[in-house]
Amino acid sequence: MWWHTPVTILRSIALFLAAAVAEIGGAWLVWQGVREHRLAWAIVVDKFRPDRYDLTGAALCLAGVAVIMYAPRG
Repeated sequence: MWWHTPVTILRSIALFLAAAVAEIGGAWLVWQGVREHRLAWAIVVDKFRPDRYDLTGAALCLAGVAVIMYAPRG
């Protein structure tokens, strides 16, 4: 098929998240982010605010992954 249904997309996202949690590095990042609230600490205590270049770069990365994962393949 040349299109992906919402169920297929949600399933692939769920599998991606499950793989990240199962991977040692991914589990460590989840642990650091959830348990120790590193991002919240950076925003509240260190007064870190992502600028437009941080957000644009993150959006470009996510768009690139979407192109790779959901490109029509025959």
